[in-house]
Amino acid sequence: MWGLESNQLLAIFLALAMVLLWITEWIPIYLTALLPLMVGVPFGLITPQLLSKCYGDSNIFLFFGGFVLALSLEKWNVHQQIARRIIAIVGEKKSHILLGFILSTGLISMWISNTATALMMLPMAMAVVSALPKEDRNAKFSVFLLLSIAYAANIGGVGTLIGSPPNTQMASILSENFNIQVSFTDWIRIGLPLSILLLFCMYFVFILFMGKERNDIHELHFPIQTWSKPQKRVLIIFSVVASLWILRDLFSIYFGLNYRDENVAILGAVATFLVPTGDKPKQKILNWSDTQKLPWGILLLFGGGLSLAAILKENKILLMISDSFSALGHVHLITAIILLTLIAIFTTELISNLAMVTLLIPIVGVFAEKSGLPLMPLAMALTLGASMAFMMPVATPPNAIVFGSGKLKMKHMLRYGLLLNILSFILISLLVFLFFN
Repeated sequence: MWGLESNQLLAIFLALAMVLLWITEWIPIYLTALLPLMVGVPFGLITPQLLSKCYGDSNIFLFFGGFVLALSLEKWNVHQQIARRIIAIVGEKKSHILLGFILSTGLISMWISNTATALMMLPMAMAVVSALPKEDRNAKFSVFLLLSIAYAANIGGVGTLIGSPPNTQMASILSENFNIQVSFTDWIRIGLPLSILLLFCMYFVFILFMGKERNDIHELHFPIQTWSKPQKRVLIIFSVVASLWILRDLFSIYFGLNYRDENVAILGAVATFLVPTGDKPKQKILNWSDTQKLPWGILLLFGGGLSLAAILKENKILLMISDSFSALGHVHLITAIILLTLIAIFTTELISNLAMVTLLIPIVGVFAEKSGLPLMPLAMALTLGASMAFMMPVATPPNAIVFGSGKLKMKHMLRYGLLLNILSFILISLLVFLFFN
């Protein structure tokens, strides 16, 4: 049929079925991720060895370690301590309060999932809005404060490799399919500057639209609390892990320690189950029962995405799709970056950013190999753009969470979201091109 072999038709059917199920969510998206495990080997689409390698990818353990560390931060309210201190530093002007919430949300989202970050920060923002006089609760300050939670959670997620699932998924696909390693340090060299720039751009845009209202004083009642022993110990573990990630190359050069990011993540995760809180005898920072709160389904989603990409590559489907782009074979690098960033930002308004990265990164990889373009800038443009969906409530979980507060109207998210989409498009295109050129 259409000159395709039976295994290629089955691979295409599997891909279409998974895309349809991911978009419609007729069944839980995590169950969809198990389809390659169910049909891949029996129908000869992939070898058992390659399939097991996909579901046991090293980046899955990196994310697992990150989840456990985030769980310890949440359990002992370390995130609230960080947020209180940032807000206390910036002051009580409305413009300063807005900056405090943007920085708090963005910083926390670099280490904790953007969904969890939005859930944590929204009640604090709602408390600030509720403390306003009744006639001011629908003013621009309230709108921007709530929008800042959703938008900063999305933006902060691109700051680190573990900040958002698409980041780690991209690294996994490049490692499995194209033998390109993306370390924690590699990522933050571009992800962190982009995240910081976008957070401040968002702040200045909101301040511009607030007008004179930005200078109003609004007294907050978020008193600083002393650090408890468990919080201090969680912070120490977290700081050590982050330092080992950032200084990995130096440790390799000077001490001969050839460790990887996932090794450090697992080390930190194990430490949370071994280190006592210091408050009660035999009480540890985390108990295994705490892991019931971990988003285990995301780990399956990674495995399913990697398996689908491997199946499409092994059966030469990616090569066929890449051939259809042959007309773009001589396109300039900056043009390719612009196109991919644009596609990513506006496509992810409608479909899952993780699903989009899972499907498009392998195609972009094969296209890069055939066209002679460097793969890393193209993959980074697509992945960074995948997290920059600000217009639609359904685009990202933080958008949906904040819109669900009932305090925002669709016009608010569309108007300011479109502006941030354009800003993120410009910044990603410029930064990626300049960084890799």
